[in-house]
Amino acid sequence: MRDGHRVVLHARDGARAKDAAGAVPQALGVAVGDLSVVAGIRQAAESASALGPYDVVIHNAGVGSAARRHRTSDGLERIFAVNVLGPYLLTALMPLPPRLVYLTSGLESAGRVHLDDLQWERRAWNGMQAYSDSKLYDVLLAFAVARRYPQLRSNAVDPGWIKTKLGGPGATDELPVGAQTQAWLATSDEPDAAVTGRYFKWRRDLRANPAAYDTSLQEDLLAACARLTGTALPD
Repeated sequence: MRDGHRVVLHARDGARAKDAAGAVPQALGVAVGDLSVVAGIRQAAESASALGPYDVVIHNAGVGSAARRHRTSDGLERIFAVNVLGPYLLTALMPLPPRLVYLTSGLESAGRVHLDDLQWERRAWNGMQAYSDSKLYDVLLAFAVARRYPQLRSNAVDPGWIKTKLGGPGATDELPVGAQTQAWLATSDEPDAAVTGRYFKWRRDLRANPAAYDTSLQEDLLAACARLTGTALPD
C-alpha cells in the first residue's frame, strides 16, 4: 500500500473484518466469508468480487494441523475445506485476475495424494499428514490453473516457517520474510517473476513434490473439488 497499490483484505466474519480494517485503515476494504464452509466461501467470493477487479489474488488463508478430525457444519473435514476447497472455489467464482498466488508449505514435500479419501473418512487420523496433503493439493491446484489458463500467471509459494499464530512460537522466520515472495510475484515484472506454474520459496524457483506435476492428478483433484462444491472452474 505504501507503494501505491490498492489492497483488499479478508476476514472470516464481521467482527474480525472490523479488527482487520482498524489495524490496516489504508486498505481498500475487507471481504468477509468463513472459508471452512461452502456457503462462506461463496460469500467471500461475492464480497471480494464487489471490491474488485483485481490484478492479483493471493490465496493466503489456511489452518494448520489438528489433534483430531474436525467436521465443519457442511460435514467437511476442516483442513481440507479451508486449505483446498477455499482457494479452489474462490478461483472458480471470482473473475480470473492476471496473477494468482497459492500459499503452500515446505511440508508439501511430505504430502500424499489420496483421491479416494481426500477428507480422511477411511484412514486413521493424522493431523500433520492431513496438513501436508492439503499443501500438496494447493500446489496441484496452482499448477492446474497455470496449465488451464496460460494467459495468466499462477504460482505456488512456500513462505517458510513463519512466526505467526499458525507457525507457532518455535517458528524460525520473521513475518516480512514470509510475505516477500508473494508480494514480489504480485507486483514485479522482473523476468524471474514473469512466470507461471512454478513453486517458489524466498524468490527461488524450486522443484515441488513430483506428484504436483502429474496432470492426471491435477485434473482428478479439480473434478473432486467440483463435485464437493457443485462448481467447476470456468472454461
